[in-house]
Amino acid sequence: MRPPGRRGVPPAPPALLLLLLPLLVPPLGVPRGVGAGTGAGAPAELRVRVRLPDGQVTEESLQADSDADSISLELRKPDGTLVSFTADFRKDVKIFRALILGELEKGQSQFQALCFVTRLHHNEIIPSEAMAKLRQKNPRAVRQAEEVRGLEHLHMDVAVNFSQGGLLSPHLRNVCAEAADAIYTRQEDVRFWLEQGVDSSVFEALPKASEQTWLPRCGQAGDRGKPCVCRYGLSLAWYPCMLKYCHSRDRPAPYKCGIRSCQKSYSFDFYVPQRQLCLWDEDP
Repeated sequence: MRPPGRRGVPPAPPALLLLLLPLLVPPLGVPRGVGAGTGAGAPAELRVRVRLPDGQVTEESLQADSDADSISLELRKPDGTLVSFTADFRKDVKIFRALILGELEKGQSQFQALCFVTRLHHNEIIPSEAMAKLRQKNPRAVRQAEEVRGLEHLHMDVAVNFSQGGLLSPHLRNVCAEAADAIYTRQEDVRFWLEQGVDSSVFEALPKASEQTWLPRCGQAGDRGKPCVCRYGLSLAWYPCMLKYCHSRDRPAPYKCGIRSCQKSYSFDFYVPQRQLCLWDEDP
């Protein structure tokens, strides 16, 4: 039963309405925000302040390109690491990239780049055309995800050939340019893409998972020159994961009236030929 005085709108927790109403506003005239004033077909950009799992606040940039049917998200962690996420709906590909600052006093390089490529399921995030229409009335508001989705642990057992990466997704060569020698994916995703017609030259073999079980975690390996299994974790602190639909007496069919936001964390295990390529994983 609908509560009195709210005909045609499904009940929702107050916290949810506070996010929906400021964030998703029907575009009137020229879109507001960073993307305003750009030409037709230009990606729409939205900048939001988000609360990270550790309680700190950072700015997150979301871009949607409805022509290319893609979405990208980027945020900087308090330690300086730059995390980005790209969803390519046309190719069923999602790309995670991390630019990790090195500790020069420990002899590390200025930064290290990693890319993880997995299959995109279209129900993981809202469509690009919906993302392009997101607006916010209060840019200073701090957004916190309404739903925390479970940690996903992924074993990356295949390397991606950077020179052929454009055959998998046209975004890969740009997003993963700094990580040309550190692009990883999974055998189960490779099988799917091969069935979709992606050329096998895109993928390169790594030691099989059964072989990697004999390798130590990098945090437990003593010799920095020996191979080991590295682990890296990242989190998407806030992203629009679902569309919400409302009902009204004036409309015969449900209509889009907002979004639901999610937070999701990922943990990637992958083979490195030398422990010095995984110096952040120093603890067991």
